[in-house]
Amino acid sequence: MDEIIERLRKVNEQVPIPPRLPSDKEISQVESILNIEFHPDYRKYLKEASDVVFGALEPLVVVYENDYNFLPTVSREAWKFGLPKDLLPICEDNGDYFAIDNSGVVHYWSHNGLTHENWPNLATWIEEVWLNQ
Repeated sequence: MDEIIERLRKVNEQVPIPPRLPSDKEISQVESILNIEFHPDYRKYLKEASDVVFGALEPLVVVYENDYNFLPTVSREAWKFGLPKDLLPICEDNGDYFAIDNSGVVHYWSHNGLTHENWPNLATWIEEVWLNQ
């Protein structure tokens, strides 16, 4: 994860109002709201790189600034639309979701249902999907 976070930092785009990194307390509050424990790789990403802006994909955030990409809001919507509850959405893309499971595997869920597309870990998803969009 350290290497991919370093790469994300290098491509971070300047925006007028940049997002901020969450505190440990904010991350724990969202875990409590969702009644889950984040995978360690996802927690590390949130703490160290969730303020990165790059390309068209906007991974979800745990710092409440607006509803459209706030993890609890999007998670509830995704689960309501059929995303299995054992998957935590990390990024919404036009009604489809990239979601991480308890073992750290990232899955692609289309609004038509779970697909066979997946990535063995968050770092691979960042590399192959987010950075290569």
